[in-house]
Parts: sequence; C-alpha cells; structure tokens
Amino acid sequence: MANKELVNKIENAKVYDVAVKSALDFAYTLSERFSNQIYLKREDQQSVFSFKLRGAYNKIARLPESERKRGVIAASAGNHAQGVALAAKKLAIHATIVMPCTTPSIKVQSVTSMGATAILHGDTYDEAFLHSYELAESQGLAYVHPYDDDDVIAGQGTVAQEILQQIPSGIDAIFVPIGGGGLIAGMAAYIKHYRPDIKVIGVEPQDAPTMHAALLAKKRVQLDTVGIFADGVAVRCVGEKTFEIAKRLVDEVLLVSTDEICAAIKDLFDETRTLFEPAGALALAGIKQYVDREKVTDKLLVAVNTGANMNFDRLRHVAERAELGERRECLFAVTIPEKRGSFLAFCRLLGSRGVTEFNYRYADTEEAQIFLGVNVEDAETEKNQLLQTLEASGYPALDISDNEVAILHLRHMVGGRSPALENEILFRFEFPERPGALLDFLEMIGQEWNISLFHYRNHGAAYGRVLAGIQVSVEHRKRFDQFLAKLGYRCWEETSNPVYKLFLG
Repeated sequence: MANKELVNKIENAKVYDVAVKSALDFAYTLSERFSNQIYLKREDQQSVFSFKLRGAYNKIARLPESERKRGVIAASAGNHAQGVALAAKKLAIHATIVMPCTTPSIKVQSVTSMGATAILHGDTYDEAFLHSYELAESQGLAYVHPYDDDDVIAGQGTVAQEILQQIPSGIDAIFVPIGGGGLIAGMAAYIKHYRPDIKVIGVEPQDAPTMHAALLAKKRVQLDTVGIFADGVAVRCVGEKTFEIAKRLVDEVLLVSTDEICAAIKDLFDETRTLFEPAGALALAGIKQYVDREKVTDKLLVAVNTGANMNFDRLRHVAERAELGERRECLFAVTIPEKRGSFLAFCRLLGSRGVTEFNYRYADTEEAQIFLGVNVEDAETEKNQLLQTLEASGYPALDISDNEVAILHLRHMVGGRSPALENEILFRFEFPERPGALLDFLEMIGQEWNISLFHYRNHGAAYGRVLAGIQVSVEHRKRFDQFLAKLGYRCWEETSNPVYKLFLG
C-alpha cells in the first residue's frame, strides 16, 4: 500500500467508538534528570489499558456485515486479545481468542470477562497463531491479525496522529515499542508523511530483536526463540506489511536489556504512579539508552507507553532488577580474615554507605566470604572507589554486579552448614531502617559476641531485618539473654526452626 493511501486510512480510522485520545504528559522528573524534554504518550489510559483496541476495532468495524455475523478470531499474547474482545462486545458479535499458555492470567481474565472465548494453546505467540488460523478456516471465522493488516496498522497509526496534534512542532524523536510492527508501521507512515524531520526510533528487548534482526538482514527473519518477559512484544517474526513500511521509514531500532526495562518500569511508576507492563516501558528504556549514547540535551523526546497490563507476580522480579538496570546497586564478593573483630572492622570501613545486601556464613578458620550489595549514585566511579578502598584495607574484592549467577541465584544461596561450628544459636532481629542502622546494630552486637552467620537485605521497608547466627556457650546463655534485653531490638530465636536445622545447622 502506498504511504499516502495508508495515511488516508489512518485519518479515517474508526477508533473513537472505543478509544480515547490519550494524554501526552510532560515528565517533569525524568526531563530534569536527563536534561531533555520527555513526554509520555499514555496508552495505558485506554479502557483495556493498551493501544491495541485501536487497530482491532478499526479492522472489525470495517468487515462486511456478513463476515462479522459469523464471528471473529485472533491470536494474541494478551493486549490485542483484549482489544478484539472489546470490539466484538461493542459490535455485538462473538470473538474467539487463542492465547499462549504463558499469557498472564490478568489478560486471560480480561478477555473472558468481555464475553469472548479464550483458548490457551502453545507456549509462544507463534504456536497460538498457527492454531488460530486452523480454527478460522475450519469454522469460517473472520481473522483479525494483531499487526500485519492494513486496517489494524491504520488504527494503530492514530497514536501518531494524536501526538502531532498535541505537539504540532518541536518534536525531535518518537520512541515506539516493536512486537510484530503494527504500531511503529502506522506511526512511522503518518509521522514521515507530515513531519519527516522527526526521528522514529523503535525499541525491542535484547532477547526478542525481531525487527532489529530483519532490518540488519534486509529481509524478514524467523528467530529461533524469543524472551517472554516483555510478553506484549514476544514475536519471532515481524509482519510482511509492517517490515516493508519499517525498512523505508524507521530511523533505527534500539535493543534494551531486561534490567533496563525493569528500571524504566520503576522510573515510570515514580513519574506517574502507574505500573506499566514490560512492553509498555520499552520506549522509555530506549530514550534513556539513546540519551546516554548520543549525549543529547534540550531535545523533545516522546515515549509511547503502550500498556499497563502488569501481572502482579512479576513485581518482585522487577523490583529486584530495577536497581541493577539503573546501575544504582553494585554487588561484590569480598574476602575477610576469619578472626574476632574482623566482621565489625569491615562494616566500619563501609561506613554510612547504603548497604542493600549482606550475606555471611562461617566456613573455615582462616577466611570468610562476604556477599555485599551497595547502593550507588554513580556506578562506575563509586564502584571503583570502593574496590580500591577494600583492596587497600586488605580485603580482596571481586565486582560481580554483572554476574547473572550471582544476581539470580547466589545472593539467595549464600550459607550452608558448618560442621566445625560450636554453640551457634539463631536469631531474627528487626530494627528501624535509617542510614547507619546496620552499622549501629553490628557495633552493639559484634563487640560482645562472635557472629557466625549473617544475612541482611534492604527491601526499602521501614524496618531492617537481620538473620544472625551467634556463638554462645551454655554457661554464657543467661548473660546473652540479658544483653538482648538491653539491646532494645525486637528479636525472635530461630534455633529450633526446622528450616535452620535442615539447611544451615
């Protein structure tokens, strides 16, 4: 289809029976932080919390009445499914949606609540897609493609139409998430027709570089696998129509890591108090990478925030990885002498630094290994400074901030049994969280008693929580209990806890 023809379809798209003209919000905090004017196109404001209803409704509304009556079918990882379901409900027809088994439950429930039939099939979008085509042929249903369809592309292109109406001049670049390519194809067609000076920059996850790989190869490619963290863009091959448009009109495609996506989710929450799904945060992650790479300032940059259908059980993973994606947490493996007082001396060396994690378990009589997490503002500078300080003080240290084994597994596994250890008792402690609270705790307990196990993790809660093993002989137990009473911290003994006996005792 010629670009002018597609632009005409965008300008005549039937979307506002179900869609709203979403806000284009100025991001005050992010703009100041990155020294650029950053705007957020809030497609989370749609009734299904995603832009996808635009293309779905435009497609179904333009079907001949005879086709609509037989019903429609689509395959989707979730957001297109909700758009199709809503459109079908609005037009009083039946919709069947084939969804991968990995689709977040929140999206499945949203589809069925609108009266559509949800069929879970396969682990990826591609498997669901093939099954949906088989059903469409066998049951005579009209097919609503999530991206590779002229009417769908035109419906999604209305996002660009709104942006240029909301900011008629001065935009330097618009960042658009890419899955199958429907959104960026429609937006690029409209933007380049009216404002060819504006850069259209796509953003994809590093583990789902579908359009990036196609543009590099100068042809559509089928990826062997794609990551499903950003499930809204987990597509193995871009559309034929969308690729043809993108290769002519898209300026570049950026790839961002899972950690960068998580950091962008946090940034968007801090800015808007809205929790965006991973695909919905891709554009901001792209802006941050672009600004860092190009060193640009005073540019007007727009991020299209495509959706907010976040599955609640992913929040823990997002929170864990966001600080790493923002480069605000560094991880170290540190060796200290296994002798009385060395643990406390090491903590004094850290001073008032914001400690995020502190794992220690007695292993032998010579050396102890510490797993350390520290909050930083300038990762590279502060990381190197701390490494130099540790080395100069006789503490060999290894930077493990980018070590996936450490990030995903080791931090939760530091410990184990220590057969040579005697007279260990186990306590949980709780104390008000504030700068220096951990050091104060160790100053009080570490001078009097030998610590044989220690775990502290700062989750941003009001109270710091510590699990500590302490060597206390039977004859000194009464004095230790008196010490605890004077200490003033809430504590619970866990020596008889079966988990302690199984894994640590």
